[in-house]
Amino acid sequence: MRVELSVPVAADFDAEIARLVADRVPSRIAERDGTVFTDAAVAADRLGWVDLPFRAAGLLDEIEALRDRLAEAGLRSISLTGMGGSSLAPEVMATAAGVELEIVDSTDPNQVAEAIGTDLDHTVLVIASKSGTTIETDAIRRAFAAAFEAVGIDPATRFIAITDPGTELDALAAEEGYLATFHGDPSVGGRFSALSPFGLVPAGLAGVDVRGIVDSAYSIASDLALDSDENPALRFGTWLGIAHARATEKLVLADTSPALRGLGAWVEQLVAESLGKDGQGILPVVVDGPSDVGFADARADAVLAVLGSESDFGAPSGFNAVVDGDLGEQFLFWEFATAIAGYSIGVDPFDQPDVEAAKAFARAALETGTQEGDYPAFADGDVEVYGEVEATDLVGALRELFDQVDEYGYIGIQAYLDRLGEAGATDLRPLVSRHAGVQTTFGFGPRYLHSTGQYHKGGHPNGVFLQITADPRTELLVPGRGYGFAELQRAQALGDAAALREKGRPVLRVHLTDRARGLDQLRRAVSEIAPHHHYGVD
Repeated sequence: MRVELSVPVAADFDAEIARLVADRVPSRIAERDGTVFTDAAVAADRLGWVDLPFRAAGLLDEIEALRDRLAEAGLRSISLTGMGGSSLAPEVMATAAGVELEIVDSTDPNQVAEAIGTDLDHTVLVIASKSGTTIETDAIRRAFAAAFEAVGIDPATRFIAITDPGTELDALAAEEGYLATFHGDPSVGGRFSALSPFGLVPAGLAGVDVRGIVDSAYSIASDLALDSDENPALRFGTWLGIAHARATEKLVLADTSPALRGLGAWVEQLVAESLGKDGQGILPVVVDGPSDVGFADARADAVLAVLGSESDFGAPSGFNAVVDGDLGEQFLFWEFATAIAGYSIGVDPFDQPDVEAAKAFARAALETGTQEGDYPAFADGDVEVYGEVEATDLVGALRELFDQVDEYGYIGIQAYLDRLGEAGATDLRPLVSRHAGVQTTFGFGPRYLHSTGQYHKGGHPNGVFLQITADPRTELLVPGRGYGFAELQRAQALGDAAALREKGRPVLRVHLTDRARGLDQLRRAVSEIAPHHHYGVD
């Protein structure tokens, strides 16, 4: 593995490396010594990921045997429902390997309906939930079960569960006789679970060479545990810590290798959720490449990192990095580096104190049908605008939002849309970044709630948020519940907006009464705001 770093403050970097080596941070992490972190009790129960490559042999045998059984039965289509750490790693593995793995991690009724309507006769659904009670995963399981039953297929013969021992999902799988159940390790947190059953089982069943990925991670594991200034994870974690201390807290990620395509989304959830708390943290910004807005024109608040082969680039902050290595190496490297960065910054990388707030507000919105701020300020063309605004048109409302962001703050775009059918909405990220003049992130809801959602509420309080919702194209009931997917999606959007406002984060919600025309209107409105000179404009 090759990790190259540019550090503008070499003396500070060397001193911090020396401190972490003296404190034996890498080796204590590798030894599962929870006292290395602030909350030793929590950390000690969350360090099971460090030796996963050393104990994966039996799991790999089980995956390969089950894959053969599925092939013999003609079950060739693998779908996965899981959120955050339960879906992002296998998604990266499948993308990199060029194999088909359908990820169902949305509550958009159109996206869920499209997934269910695909080749049920040959489909297996992998249900991945560490807690066993993830609301999105449970809803999708119920919808698939009803669809299987409607065509005369016993859902249990098509369901595979991945969950921790003793959860509700574990009990349900045993009671109904699922095709297979894989147990996670309770000491492995969801975002650190790439090399656990949560990452390896869905990818392996889809046809990824997961044995090769584990072997790759195994080959670097010992190096990452060394208390040495040559340890790449120690160097990178320290690099992030030093950058953070200098208010350079945004990590802009660009992949340059097809073998690592999509890795940025996995790194994003690992880093944001692990480090974004107590008013601190590193905000990942995932871009399409080194020439993209946010990377090519980054300012002093950003560190730049290329995933893959080196590219000719530099950062005004002086913090540049190239991280090149196989996928298995990348997974374990980033896990160690993130934990070490947490130590350097002074946060516990294993808790997520601000995640529950959005869930609580969402539950309240499901029960009451409303949430504070859920009354439109005005309607304009194909959109309705919600929030505390003085403007009476969309352009004015966006300008008000952009004016609230600090010079070195950020804008988070949260799109509660069909992330497959409306994937083009992602072009709003560079557009908003250019016209607002600050780093901008983009996440589809509710997917981002299990990724950057923790940072939005617990990280640096310098973000403002553009939330996008839309009238549903269709409704799909969640069997056994008193609501449908569109209601659930709406409640999750309202719940997160309420949690953000409770934290003092400005939120503007733009609701599309016509999805296609509304998105076009939103793009035009952003474009009417004078571009900021910092981003691509002289």
